[in-house]
Amino acid sequence: MLFRKLSLVPIPWRDHHAHKANNFSKTKETQYYHTHATFRYVLLIFLSSWFLTACFFFSSTYSRNDHLHFPNTATKELLPITCPSNLSIFVYQLPPEFNLGLLRDCTHLNVYTNMCPHVANHGLGQPLSATGAWFATHQFLAEMIFHARVENHPCRTWDPALANLFYVPFYGGLHASSKFREANHTARDELAVRLVEYLQTQPWWQKHQGKDHFLALGRTAWDFMRTTNGGPDFGANCLLNLPPVKNMSVLTVERHPWQGLNQYGLPYPSYFHPSNVVQMRTWQRKMIRSERTHLFSFIGRPRKGVEKAAVRDELIRQCNESTRCNLLICGSGGGKCHEPFEVLKVLSQSHFCLQAPGDSFTRRSTFDSVLAGCIPVFFSPHTAYTQYGWYLPVNGSAYSVYIDLDGSEMEKGKGKKSIEEELSKISSDRVGRMRRKIIEMMPRITYAHPNSSDVGFADAVDVALEALLKNARSKLGLV
Repeated sequence: MLFRKLSLVPIPWRDHHAHKANNFSKTKETQYYHTHATFRYVLLIFLSSWFLTACFFFSSTYSRNDHLHFPNTATKELLPITCPSNLSIFVYQLPPEFNLGLLRDCTHLNVYTNMCPHVANHGLGQPLSATGAWFATHQFLAEMIFHARVENHPCRTWDPALANLFYVPFYGGLHASSKFREANHTARDELAVRLVEYLQTQPWWQKHQGKDHFLALGRTAWDFMRTTNGGPDFGANCLLNLPPVKNMSVLTVERHPWQGLNQYGLPYPSYFHPSNVVQMRTWQRKMIRSERTHLFSFIGRPRKGVEKAAVRDELIRQCNESTRCNLLICGSGGGKCHEPFEVLKVLSQSHFCLQAPGDSFTRRSTFDSVLAGCIPVFFSPHTAYTQYGWYLPVNGSAYSVYIDLDGSEMEKGKGKKSIEEELSKISSDRVGRMRRKIIEMMPRITYAHPNSSDVGFADAVDVALEALLKNARSKLGLV
């Protein structure tokens, strides 16, 4: 197995201070799947050190929130990791067809793009800096990163008899991405059905019928909920509608707000994957001190043919007409929107970042915003509030702004609300409190580098594992 060998080979990532620039370790299998990076990625590596210093490693200039202080280093998120509540997690060694075997055809894992550069480095993608913490990570690869982290996790057990949580590392998102254009529904569902049949033969599944088992998927739940009763052809396959899967817990980057009773929101991966707490604290300090020259910003492109397109068009219009908004329009080829440091530059120079729904309710940019210390502004409660209960504060106003663009004003015939006016009403004191909150949130929504078994803070995977154990115990009547 790819990740099983990590502890048996020299890993320069683990000694950050002894690490030499661009000396990235790879197992034999990773080298097999890795393809040559494109010119763009090479250029990014060359420019990264300069860019990090010039664009958003601000050390002496403060924004209007210059009264902010670095969070207390004794906060819960920055404590050394132990195994909470005696967590003991067993990782299924699935047949390769369900995960690593899919990577052999990485050029066809997505109907829109070549995924070979993105699945490199355990799903982190192409490295962007010599620090070993920054990667051009694809938004739909949380499942690979999660797998790599758990394989090297201190709470992992190789003895299923000792486990109280069972992880099924199925790369369902990657498989779904390759099958969207498949006209034969049976062919679309085939791998998911085989996975469930395989699990049902396993003694540890049979013990509790999968109630202590979980999946982690890198795409939205909608992609796995196609109905089989002759309904509309929506979704790549029917994985989450299969009865045995209903017993499991399912992590996905977007849960179904109404039907996803066993689904739990998992953060989209951003570009920062620290190996230790020092890297995390350093980044937090930099984002506290970042000079924010724009009141708000929007990164995205217009959408056609979807219900949410009207909201996005309105955000683009208002941002374009405001002198206090930084607008980064994404073209058909992606342009600067696919350049991580260009995205972070815009976000780190803004007080507020507009988060319009995309093809679905959620948006990776929400987590990019938090990483950049930019306060997210939502226009649908399902973009964050009904999604990420394990990761974001229950009180949404503590870290974000919600604007109903239509609201009562439309009923009075006064037109759309002005985003600039709404944000300008927020006091600097409240802005300061919200920014402190999102700075504190950074560790728990970040995916630490997979080669680090104890990074010194609870990352997105640690948060999920603790919550999953509580969930499994509840299902089994043990709490």
